[in-house]
Amino acid sequence: MKSPLLSLPGAVAAEGRDEGVAAHYGDLFREQRALADGHGFVDLSHRGVVAVTGDDRLSWLHLLVTQHMTDLAPGQATEALILSANGHIEHALYLVDDGATVWAHVEPGTREELVAYLESMKFFYRVEVADRTDDIAVVHLPAGSIAEVPAGAVVRETPHGRDLFLPRADLESFAGSHGPAAGVLAYEALRVEAHRPRLGFETDHRTIPHEVGLIGSAVHLQKGCYRGQETVARVQNLGKPPRRLVFLHLDGSEVLLPGHGTPIRLAADGEEGRQLGFVTSSVRHHELGPIALALVKRNVPVDAPLIAGTTAAAQETVVEP
Repeated sequence: MKSPLLSLPGAVAAEGRDEGVAAHYGDLFREQRALADGHGFVDLSHRGVVAVTGDDRLSWLHLLVTQHMTDLAPGQATEALILSANGHIEHALYLVDDGATVWAHVEPGTREELVAYLESMKFFYRVEVADRTDDIAVVHLPAGSIAEVPAGAVVRETPHGRDLFLPRADLESFAGSHGPAAGVLAYEALRVEAHRPRLGFETDHRTIPHEVGLIGSAVHLQKGCYRGQETVARVQNLGKPPRRLVFLHLDGSEVLLPGHGTPIRLAADGEEGRQLGFVTSSVRHHELGPIALALVKRNVPVDAPLIAGTTAAAQETVVEP
């Protein structure tokens, strides 16, 4: 779905998963600095929007997702996962209840499958599931922003900023009163800096929540059954995840960033060494320079110098081995 804000001056369209919104508006680092200082907004209108209404919406979602939902207060933000029977991450939902509706925004390209799954699980519960992507858009106000929220918008407030669910028809008027606009590359740079995993980037078909640090933020350990809970409980109580998320400081002299999937090896072993993981997200940060997140085998020494492809990388621990 192509955003009307791609017509703003300087807009350069994003590619890949973020196609449909602007990658940047002409000055990536200026946009990052503005967000870090609490100014501007990010157009996330390419993300899917799913709404769940009905008297049983919270108790019903509680049975399906990894988060404790029954006591969710109106206006309280949370996030949750839907796991496979084997505990692998299938969906990530960023949620808020407005007192009548649970609103969720999800990764581009995942809403149809998510809605189909939710519809299949309704049974006798008093719930209705709707794909609202065509009429509701998501925009992000950064942490520290004092911008006024338009009347009628649903707000999901987190330590990283406020996600607004607002009518898609109001996007252009919102941009006119809440600029400057920042592209998704600036948003992604701050996400990587904060070590926040993203579905389809830090996850693959076999990722479990422990590997990417989602226990607590998206997985509640003191709730009843949900699909995949056995794996979560087993790893929590008896073992360790096979992989762990790390943060990488990359060699700033390299022209190109190592892309998603670039092999990670021990620097001492060189480019022909055994692959120990892969880059999940890489960005250029306005203060830190080139940085990345990566998934590596749990037993990789936490102080070992690494290489991402041919790029030297120093690691910081995100998930403890």
